[in-house]
Amino acid sequence: MKYALITGAGSGIGRALAAEFAAHGCGLCLTSAHLEPLAQVKRTLEDQYKVPVRAVPLDLARLGGAEELFRQVEDLPISILVNNAGFGLVGPAEAMDPAREEQMLVLNVISLTELTRRFLPLLAERKGKLLNVASTGAFQPGPYTASYFASKAYVLSYTRAVRREAPGVAVSVLCPSSTRTRFFERAGVKTPAVAMTAETVARAAFRELMGGQEMIFPSWSSRLMQLAPVRLKMWAVGQVKRRSFEAKGKQGPNHGPCR
Repeated sequence: MKYALITGAGSGIGRALAAEFAAHGCGLCLTSAHLEPLAQVKRTLEDQYKVPVRAVPLDLARLGGAEELFRQVEDLPISILVNNAGFGLVGPAEAMDPAREEQMLVLNVISLTELTRRFLPLLAERKGKLLNVASTGAFQPGPYTASYFASKAYVLSYTRAVRREAPGVAVSVLCPSSTRTRFFERAGVKTPAVAMTAETVARAAFRELMGGQEMIFPSWSSRLMQLAPVRLKMWAVGQVKRRSFEAKGKQGPNHGPCR
């Protein structure tokens, strides 16, 4: 049986991806920093799909977390790695909480990079697959979300480069636009009416990953967004995020899970 390791699997796109892989008969190793939702996902998928699921509660937003995760799961025949875990911060660059911003960068960039590096040789041996989750925000700077958008630009660039270096591994990067998860709720703004469901994103991601697609856009709107001028997109992002920050009374940066 093939096993997929999915980070950030306690909710949102990670949880939906876990269900998609389980529905196709794949064994799962799921990780999240939050034990309760992770345990619930494990029970649900085992009951519904009758596949083996290992839950590993672990915080990848701290240095050393990726190495610890690798040690805990290296006994499993993992042939698919999904680096989904991440979160975003909203607010002016100078107002960011330094500790929280560092956690975000460790999770979004450092842990993703280390897990990719450690698993690539194993994935090559097993003719496996790698999916890193970026965002449509990876294609332009994001005022009032500067470091978050920059972290996703790193994921996009890094993943596309790794694809050229690892011909034995099917490497893809997922670039969803607005998705109905807890991100908007915790950021203090309304979820956009056009936002996709996590299940829609997961179905597209699974299909395109299996098909070997390099960049995965779960909807035509997310694909077409790349044609808009960068300055226009920067202006729109800045307007939305600034209003969000000001609506919270400038109490500090908002944060939430990355989809």
